[in-house]
Amino acid sequence: MPISKFGSGGEILAQRNEATWAKRDLPKLADVLIVEDETFDANRLEATLHLVLGRETSVRRAATLGSAIDRVIEAKPDMVFLDDYLKPSDTAVQTIPFLRRAGYDGPIVVVSGEVDRARRAELQAAGAIDSIHKDDVDSAVVSRALSLAFKTAE
Repeated sequence: MPISKFGSGGEILAQRNEATWAKRDLPKLADVLIVEDETFDANRLEATLHLVLGRETSVRRAATLGSAIDRVIEAKPDMVFLDDYLKPSDTAVQTIPFLRRAGYDGPIVVVSGEVDRARRAELQAAGAIDSIHKDDVDSAVVSRALSLAFKTAE
């Protein structure tokens, strides 16, 4: 039986080892856009992306739908991590089409506080390649999302 709800130390090390191997197969990403209105969550995701992808990857941020569209128009990112609910009332399902109309056609991973089967299906139908829970943002989960995004894109 696991020591905690997060699993044993061995399980965590195995996940991290898988993440290390998965990184070897990832393409070099020059630019990633985080669309997130909470500074703490954006900082955490940015730090995790730098851990997984390296410091040479540029990580830009946008806190609103309008600024996200501006960032996409300025320069197309290689990948977008999108908060599921942006203040005041934008959702990822509403935001994805705007990003596509702005010219972004790459992978989008939604970071959400609610990831269940129904929500995941709704986000994928809207164009997200994957969705991860905000509480699960770590190198193993982000590596898996990146791997999925670029295997699907091939």
